[in-house]
Amino acid sequence: MKPKNITRIAMWSGPRNISTAMMRSFENREDTIVIDEPFYAYYLKNSSLLHPGKDQILKSQSNNWHEVVKHITSELPDSATIYYQKHMAHHILPDNDMKWVKDFKNCFLIRHPKEVIISYSKKNEIKNASDLGFLQQVQLFKKIKNITGITPAIFDSMDILLNPKVLLKKLCKYLEIEFSNKMLKWPKGIRDTDGVWASHWYKNVINSDGFKPYNKRNEDLNINQIKLFEESMEHYNYLSSFKI
Repeated sequence: MKPKNITRIAMWSGPRNISTAMMRSFENREDTIVIDEPFYAYYLKNSSLLHPGKDQILKSQSNNWHEVVKHITSELPDSATIYYQKHMAHHILPDNDMKWVKDFKNCFLIRHPKEVIISYSKKNEIKNASDLGFLQQVQLFKKIKNITGITPAIFDSMDILLNPKVLLKKLCKYLEIEFSNKMLKWPKGIRDTDGVWASHWYKNVINSDGFKPYNKRNEDLNINQIKLFEESMEHYNYLSSFKI
C-alpha cells in the first residue's frame, strides 16, 4: 500500500498571540488533527519558572525531549492527512536537536510587542524579555532556515485578524494544501485537545466561534514595561521584514 502524503505543520509562536485561535481554525478541518504545545512540560522541567498550573502541566504530558519528538513525528489516523502543531518558540532550548523540522512546514506567528506585553501582564508576571519569546523566535527562525534551507513563512496576527480569509488562503498556499471555509468558524467551548493550561490562558478563545475583529490596544505601557518593549521591538521588526 502506498503511504499517504502527510503535511506536518509547525506553527512557532510566542505567548498571547492568536496561536490558539489558529489551532481552532485548523482543527475545524475534516482532514486535520492538532496538538497543543507538546514541549511545554519539557520546558518547565528544564527551567525554574513558576507558570500557572506547573505541577498539573508536568503530569499531563511527557517532559522527555526524545519522547515528544517521536510523538509529533509519528503516523496519523487514517482520516487525517494534516498534522497541525501549535508550538511556543521559547519552549525550545539552545542545545535541542532540531533536525526533525526538515519534515515539517515551518511557520512563525508574530504579534506587536506592545499588545503581547499588555495581554501577558494580565495573566502572569513578566520577569524579563525572554518570557515574551521574541528573541527565541528570531533564533529559531534562523536555525530552521539553516537546517531546512527554506525561509519559514511569517504571519502577523494583526493581518490575520484584519482579513482572516485572505491570510489563511495565503497560508494554505504556502503549506500546499487546499483552503477550507471551515477554517473561519468553529464551535464555542473547550476541546479535548486543549492543554490542561486552557482554563487559565484560553478564556477568550473558548468563548469564541471565529476570529475576532482586530482592536488596537490603547493602553499605555508602564515604566517597567517600556524596556521590555524596546528590547522586543528589535526582534519583532526583524521577523516582520520576512512576513507574508
